Amino acid sequence: MHYLLFYEVTPDYLQRRAEYRDEHLALAWQAQERGELILGGALADPADCAVLLFEADSDEVVKNFVAADPYVKNGLVSSWRVRQWTTVVGDDATSPVRPT
Repeated sequence: MHYLLFYEVTPDYLQRRAEYRDEHLALAWQAQERGELILGGALADPADCAVLLFEADSDEVVKNFVAADPYVKNGLVSSWRVRQWTTVVGDDATSPVRPT
């Protein structure tokens, strides 16, 4: 299953992230190496949100990532939410549907 993790970040996120960025990126790359995190990054113009795409059997993988994330632990993320994403088109879709 695919899951989207949405982070809403604080207004001073860009000014504060440098202190925690290496630790955050290490956590993200470790999740990617385990096959859990597919893509992730901040949205631009404005940089007020980030989106991370996970592939896992349950949302617990995503929640564990959030619990360990230094951006969350140090208050750079003002809120977050996880949504299951039913992917139907593309080589990596978990529930492919083709036209009849």
